[in-house]
Amino acid sequence: MTTLAPGANAPLAQGPLTATVIFTPVAGANLDVSAFLLGANGKVRGDTDMCFYGQTTVANGAVKLSQSESGQVVFDLNLDRLDIDVEKVALTATIYENRARFTACPHLTLNITGGIEASIPTQGMQETALILGEFYRRQGAWKFRCVAQGFAGGLEPLATHFGVEIATPPAAPLPTPTSQPKINLNKITLDKARSSISLEKKGDGDFGEIKINLNWNRGSGSSRGFFSNLLGNKSGNIDLDVGCLYEMQDGRLGVIQALGKAFGEFNRPPYIHLMGDDRTGAVSDGEWLRINGKEWRHIRRVLVYAFIYDGVPNWSATDGVVILYVPGQPPIEVRVSEEGGNQACCAIALLENVGGGVKVSREVRFFRGQQMMDEGYSWGLRWNAGRK
Repeated sequence: MTTLAPGANAPLAQGPLTATVIFTPVAGANLDVSAFLLGANGKVRGDTDMCFYGQTTVANGAVKLSQSESGQVVFDLNLDRLDIDVEKVALTATIYENRARFTACPHLTLNITGGIEASIPTQGMQETALILGEFYRRQGAWKFRCVAQGFAGGLEPLATHFGVEIATPPAAPLPTPTSQPKINLNKITLDKARSSISLEKKGDGDFGEIKINLNWNRGSGSSRGFFSNLLGNKSGNIDLDVGCLYEMQDGRLGVIQALGKAFGEFNRPPYIHLMGDDRTGAVSDGEWLRINGKEWRHIRRVLVYAFIYDGVPNWSATDGVVILYVPGQPPIEVRVSEEGGNQACCAIALLENVGGGVKVSREVRFFRGQQMMDEGYSWGLRWNAGRK
């Protein structure tokens, strides 16, 4: 293990690598980690060189934010695939909306494939933004330097420092159609204080591809999967799944879930598709539902839920989060709380077609199973025993 103090550097092995940021969660505040692809002038070439919660993959997949949850953020990098004019990749951490200072985060460590560890000293740090470290080219090879430099302000001034153009609320006159799009740093958390948000339809009613991601804390257990150890299941079959109930405008009802192999269709009714099934928690970016927003007019409502397929429920330990991505809109997240007790199923978010728009409501209601959830929402499906 190579341990780096601020200012120290180390060579990197060739090929793909991961950078894992591990930190102590701060009550009432979210810590966000971002990556900036920088040229010789220390600036991004454009807004597509910023990898963060609103743009999780850049440079054709060479830099990817693959996991983001309370206490851990993971980036997958293949530095050899970057364009030659990218000379640095800076990793940064910011506290969302400046709700705390880094001195409130006593443990902050960056681990890189190949046994490199950088422990970031945060004691007494009053800043809300921080440059953790940077990957940089030196004589044709890549190295990593621990920076650990505080930065005044939050993510917006830090992004501006690196040359990113930030979107601001529109003012008269409105931008011309030829204006270049700018990065939107907003994200929306639905909680008990703010339980819903409405997304207005565009002129043609096309929302594009609506993506819904379920992710959770995988821990560092054995290869059988984190949930096998967490929930005491000896068979190694612990499985947290995402699914949804749907109702079409013509009254048709259905369910999308891996249980029963009901994966749906994207380009045909119900215009909802489940992308595979992560049986072990080994897939770093969790599970995904896709909704064809071009066909949103045919859909009346969608209830997104998660359920533990096998094992004793322990929702507080999962730290589950569902994030809704709609093109041109800030990411919308709903976190699963610890209130589920021994209930295996959690209704997380309800998407409703209201006047052609998308109304997203936080639910976070727990049930013994999908059928009980169906009854709780008066959905009206017929349920049979199923398996994967």
